[in-house]
Amino acid sequence: MKTKAAVLKESPGRLEILELDMDDLRKGEIRVKMRAAGLCHSDDHFVKGDQTPGVFPIVLGHEGAGVVEAIGPDTEGFEIGDHVVFSFLPVCGRCKWCSKGMQSLCDLGAYLSTGSRFEDPGTYRLSLDGQPVGALASLGTFAEHVTVSAISAIKYDPSIPFEIACLAGCGVGTGWGSAVNSGEVSPGDVTIVMGVGGIGINAVQGAAHAGARAVIAVDPVEFKRDWALKLGATHAFEDIDAAADFARSITNGQGADQTIVTVGVTTGKHVGQALEATRKGGTTVATGIGAATVEAGDIDLHHLTLMQKRLQGSLFGSSNPLADIPAQLDLYQQGYLHLDELVTKRYRLEEVNEGYADMLAGSNLRGVIVFDD
Repeated sequence: MKTKAAVLKESPGRLEILELDMDDLRKGEIRVKMRAAGLCHSDDHFVKGDQTPGVFPIVLGHEGAGVVEAIGPDTEGFEIGDHVVFSFLPVCGRCKWCSKGMQSLCDLGAYLSTGSRFEDPGTYRLSLDGQPVGALASLGTFAEHVTVSAISAIKYDPSIPFEIACLAGCGVGTGWGSAVNSGEVSPGDVTIVMGVGGIGINAVQGAAHAGARAVIAVDPVEFKRDWALKLGATHAFEDIDAAADFARSITNGQGADQTIVTVGVTTGKHVGQALEATRKGGTTVATGIGAATVEAGDIDLHHLTLMQKRLQGSLFGSSNPLADIPAQLDLYQQGYLHLDELVTKRYRLEEVNEGYADMLAGSNLRGVIVFDD
């Protein structure tokens, strides 16, 4: 079987639409007809060369939803026609981290950028003229059809639109969890969110849902600040200095209980600024990523040590995807989590590069690729 996909041949580079050959289904695998795929900034890090995949060529994309169209031998838990959303982090259910309820740290996450199968590293589900082609996060959702491990797929209520469901595979949980899980926002807290794009806008929603009395959005793009105010932010500023000053003005000079960094290309300077905006004993959450080789950051160790602050990294919002993705989609259905508003523009697969250009221009909260029925 063949599929059309957006392929990266080099980094820095540009995505090309190519026709690829698909491997036969193995045990524990399902084939899915893609219906929607989110354009997350993480994929663009590979295009720009901030991050380097383990193999070229590679199909990008790690947010996606679709319909199961074939099931591998001895593969349980799925039926033809099931609607599934992918967790970009697999959940083996057996490693130390999964058994401790820390699914975002599953050991299989080590293979996210290799492009190969999780269960059989070094083997690939796609090829081009006989040459192996990787799939980012062992998903590669920028394709008309994908073959994935069953442990990467989660069934959901088919009444939820595909373009909404796909967001739960990364952006929603990463942002929401950065506030609720990693930041441990509590009722009455003052929370700053730096960067309110596809990830940060969900951190805003998470902080508001958790009961923060002030949710302070920071973004240089007015369009994003406006949406943050509509979706839970109480205040919005162009830069972190103004936001930090405001947080101190309502906390007797202390600063924010949490400062969550969800900047598209995060640097050490961003983290240092966030740390300074955080009160003593408070938490700075670093969610955004940037270049794999990071130069020295501007982190004031006096702030970190002498004021007993906590610097917390956050992968997928410290989520447990098997439980949290269905829970977040349920919150959407109940009207507590706003996701329709996040889809700013829809694109065809052939328009994937245009979608990323729009993202970098700051004109989208989230762009989504939609596929034919």
